[in-house]
Amino acid sequence: MKPVEEFPRIIERGCGLDVHQGTVVASIKGKDIIERTETFETFTEDLERLVCFLQNEGITHIAMESTGVYWKPVYYVLEEYFQILLCNARHIKNVPGHKTDKKDSEWIAKLLLSGLLKGSFIPREQIRQLRDLHRHRRKLISQRTAEKNRLQNILEDANIKLSSVVSDVFGKTGTAIIYALVAGERTPKKLAGLAKGSLVKRKAELEKALYGRITEHHTFMLQLILSSIEYINGQIALIENQIDKYLIPMRGDVELLQTIPGVSAQIATGILAEIGNEMEHFPSHKALASWAGVCPGNNESAGKKYSSKITHGNKYLKTTLVEAAWAASHSKDCLMAARHKAIAARRGSKKANIAIGHKILTAAYFILRDKTPYMQSSQNKNIAEQRRLKKIERLKKQLRNLKSVSLN
Repeated sequence: MKPVEEFPRIIERGCGLDVHQGTVVASIKGKDIIERTETFETFTEDLERLVCFLQNEGITHIAMESTGVYWKPVYYVLEEYFQILLCNARHIKNVPGHKTDKKDSEWIAKLLLSGLLKGSFIPREQIRQLRDLHRHRRKLISQRTAEKNRLQNILEDANIKLSSVVSDVFGKTGTAIIYALVAGERTPKKLAGLAKGSLVKRKAELEKALYGRITEHHTFMLQLILSSIEYINGQIALIENQIDKYLIPMRGDVELLQTIPGVSAQIATGILAEIGNEMEHFPSHKALASWAGVCPGNNESAGKKYSSKITHGNKYLKTTLVEAAWAASHSKDCLMAARHKAIAARRGSKKANIAIGHKILTAAYFILRDKTPYMQSSQNKNIAEQRRLKKIERLKKQLRNLKSVSLN
């Protein structure tokens, strides 16, 4: 009696890779080939031997887990020769108690041949490099913010209450005073004389705030932190120049994305760095929102709905969309701002930011797909007007009720 296959075969010949830092375990399966497993090291020369091995066996498709950063060099060597599915590790877990490198690679190969795997989105090389630059820029900005916080802690330790008077310690006035302190100036009146703009009228307050106890240790720490901030600023400037070079062929896309409320040039760059400008990789705007992790999840059992919180998704894109949503919520004559206010009143500002971020990403999808600017439809304007009229009626009703209560 002929044995029954567990799953119908969709791909003729495939390979499952279990990737580690030092080794790659490859299992091949398919039509008219001997199923076997080989182990290769991850040096470039060994990966090229892996390419020859797979080509000699007639392999056309490869599936692999996205294991940390270790999958990247393997993917870059193999992508020229094979069709590769990079899969989320959570989607291809094997049966518990049966975990070895060989069994993992065989399981991945079996799922691949059966057509049960869905590959992750891997942008083209130019977008990958832009993504690296943009993410590194965000990390440098976080490092600079941490250094600025440390500097303010040093000032507080010296009882210099500059932040109590100056709204931006690192504005023109604050920066001039800090550099004067590092240079050895201690007289509050001379330090207050560095005030610029509206702070000129608050020199008396500045003098009082700048009377502290600065030691040699404080001066050393301030100088050290300032040099660190200057270095980070230089690194950010270099990265931004490099980003501008990558954006030259996508300048039109950046301008189109800026037509969306809340989307600045920097946010548009962040969106393009994460999703690229070719929307054919995503079947629909819903698939893109699911990939980004800004749409509700599904969790239902026995007819009962449980938590529908958002999924993990792309944390860098999600952060960028939240920034855009917060900016859009402060825009004037904007339906997104009205929508944000309505959701925030019922469910809080955090959920409102995610909801508006979802709308911004949907708009970005259609703008990049159709290469047309964002336009607030007349239907949306009518909805906004209807909401305004309903609010007026609701407030009038509340006023009438209050009048009736006061008369009684």
